[in-house]
Amino acid sequence: MAMRTLARVGFVVSVAVLAMGYGLAANQWGWVPSSVAQRAWSQAEALLTDNPFSYRVPRVYDRKGARTLRPEAVQPGVTLVSSLWKTADGWQPQVRLLDREGAVLHTWTLDADLFAARSYVHGTHLLPGGDLVVNLEYVGTVRLGPCGTVRWRLPKRTHHAVTRADDGSFWIPAQRRGRPTGPLGDAVLPEQLLRVSADGTVLRTIDLLPLLFENDLAAPLFRAHGPQPRGELLHVNDVEPLPASMADAYPRFDAGDLLVSLRDLHLVFVVDPDTGTVRWHADAPFLRQHDPDFLGDGRIGVFDNRPDGTARGTLLGGSRIVVLHLSPDSSPDSTSVRFPTARSGPFYTEAGGTWQSLPNGNLLLGEAQAGRVVEVTADGAPVWEWVRAAQGERVPQVLDATRYALSPAAVAEWPCGADE
Repeated sequence: MAMRTLARVGFVVSVAVLAMGYGLAANQWGWVPSSVAQRAWSQAEALLTDNPFSYRVPRVYDRKGARTLRPEAVQPGVTLVSSLWKTADGWQPQVRLLDREGAVLHTWTLDADLFAARSYVHGTHLLPGGDLVVNLEYVGTVRLGPCGTVRWRLPKRTHHAVTRADDGSFWIPAQRRGRPTGPLGDAVLPEQLLRVSADGTVLRTIDLLPLLFENDLAAPLFRAHGPQPRGELLHVNDVEPLPASMADAYPRFDAGDLLVSLRDLHLVFVVDPDTGTVRWHADAPFLRQHDPDFLGDGRIGVFDNRPDGTARGTLLGGSRIVVLHLSPDSSPDSTSVRFPTARSGPFYTEAGGTWQSLPNGNLLLGEAQAGRVVEVTADGAPVWEWVRAAQGERVPQVLDATRYALSPAAVAEWPCGADE
């Protein structure tokens, strides 16, 4: 049995390597059939990098499901989460809407035939009426109707985040396919920012590596890994446009400027997408951060992962939410810690993680690698949580968690008609 399993693994890896090799060559030099090669390339990448079992992590919490600690303090609405669920067809990426009790109100299942590749969900945006724009990590973006009809597909290596702009378009991180080029050659994967229209058309592409060099921000690349950096050093994990409704609170920026996070450089910056000018940047006090947000009043909040080499971040104290208070001029900025507080319990995710500032002052926090979503009050006290059910000693990660101002009744009324 062990020999047969090893043989199967060897066969899959061999096919994957051959498919990736041909896919690279076809993509670079236009060999025919490049569309078939592209599907093979996507499938091979998924087999090697998006194995569902590597997506599952050691269990942290013994409990599962939802529990409400202070009903009167919970922000009303439904909670969107993404993860992997084991179905009759095996492990499948799904996006689910949950009520306060953890009951599933709605499910979108992302089948492998959407892009002929297996992957997982990382980056979602729910639209009025039940349409969902969602990334299959490093495989592509798809817009689904409320009952699963595919509105459009974008076969780019999109990943991590989908953020809607004031004009209805979306900003999405991506990696350009093909051979890396630029000042560091093959050392850094070619990360991009894509502006995508509501109908799935790419309207603008911003290449990040030349942007860093042009704005005198390339030094962190070499500080991170010495004179010969290797791997995914840029690793963009979020891009968010400044809404016009908040622009007056940030005198140094304009509406539509982009807030960008590069995890492995510990770098957050704001860039004018029209000119490519970086208007502001910070590389402290966070480590391998995620999900920076404009908060208003000249503030930017950052999910500070703070990995320290321990299983649960015990050396540095776990993950936290850091707020950067931007000065209106050239005077120094200041920082504060919004979470945790003395009333907070343990909270840590080495990678991944989301946070959302809710209308009632609460925070919704995604503890991705613990498979947990928790809502806390302004003083850090937990009022609601939902924990993924474990499979043995492991639990699937929860990479997206967002509260939407919807009622279960409104979700139940989403249409599934002929256009679906």
